[in-house]
Amino acid sequence: MDRERTAPVPSRRRLLKGAALATVPYTLLSGTRASAQVRAVDYPSAEWQPANASNYSRSSRPTAYPLDYVIVHVTQETYADTLSIFRDPEKQVSAHYVVRSSDGHVAQCVRETDIAWHAGNWDYNTRSIGIEHEGWVDRPEYFTNALYEQSARLTAAICTAYGIPKDRTHIIAHHEVPGSDHTDPGPFWDWTRYIRLVNFA
Repeated sequence: MDRERTAPVPSRRRLLKGAALATVPYTLLSGTRASAQVRAVDYPSAEWQPANASNYSRSSRPTAYPLDYVIVHVTQETYADTLSIFRDPEKQVSAHYVVRSSDGHVAQCVRETDIAWHAGNWDYNTRSIGIEHEGWVDRPEYFTNALYEQSARLTAAICTAYGIPKDRTHIIAHHEVPGSDHTDPGPFWDWTRYIRLVNFA
């Protein structure tokens, strides 16, 4: 039996349809490929600098946990070193965002839906967004105008997105987390200025 003769011969219309499909970008045909094109960051002006998956917990917030707080941190490291620490699977630490001192540039390291390991308190981790700021608690020169302004815009956007009040009860310091042994952001962080900027952002 001649197998080739039993196979259906494609019509001219089917051949033309196939040729037309061949010109369609692959991203429109493949769901996997298209989903990879979705913006990685939650905050539009942030740069995606992902933490290692060993350093945070996947979740589906705010469905799994309500988002009630923004927690302000200071890195005690440089911006670059902080990103490196978050990429190191042995460190077991991350934050959602890191803000650079010199120009206020924002990196996102963990999706807001996921739980970053930043507060040292599981309950607060599940219900907060953590923002690290490049600098040291005893070196106020790192708290530049650009850092304050860009961080305040980020915090305002987070508060608006999740209905978090823009006040000191809900925008808190790392050292205010129950059980924390940290001192950041420290005595030189200007809370009055920061909350004002958040509310006018």
